[in-house]
Amino acid sequence: MFSLNVPLPSAVDRLAERLRPELDRFDRIRERRTLVCKRLGVDVLSDPHRPPEKDAALSELRSELRPLVRGTGPFRVEITGIDAFPKPTAGPGPVVYLAVESEPLIRLHWRLVRAFGGVEGIEGDAYVPHVTLARGIENGSNGFSPGSNEFARHGGPDVERELERLRSAAGEIHVEWQVDELELWDPEFREAAGRIRL
Repeated sequence: MFSLNVPLPSAVDRLAERLRPELDRFDRIRERRTLVCKRLGVDVLSDPHRPPEKDAALSELRSELRPLVRGTGPFRVEITGIDAFPKPTAGPGPVVYLAVESEPLIRLHWRLVRAFGGVEGIEGDAYVPHVTLARGIENGSNGFSPGSNEFARHGGPDVERELERLRSAAGEIHVEWQVDELELWDPEFREAAGRIRL
């Protein structure tokens, strides 16, 4: 599944790297960070019994996206703090992330959901713009009992304590930037496979 992502400035990577020592309690620390606008499966473009070649799918996806993105000018995005999904829709929890605010991003997301449909539980009304830092606390080396997953099970005080610890380590967060283009993200190679100018 491809996604249409907002390119991140180096300030986001610097902030994430500054927080990295504080994330050692998590099972997985995100190395390549993304800000997803919309997930895009190539199955919406072709016969589901015969998936398209990747290059053809990307070309067709770009063609489908351009008219939908047209009219969206450059817009501002701001990192406003650190938050968590204690019990994510899929995968281990919690998911700790940099919270993002941008009304134009949310409007664009909705335009794309109307065109392509939404992924249940994470898009449409459930869409929360964010940049994942880390997820999952399962093993005993992180200060919790092996297999207990205290965060995911309780989703309460432990999550709040961890968030307060991370927020304290981060200090004041102010990262803001202008978005002039969007990236078509290739999950296989974990890199941008194309760009769409705004």
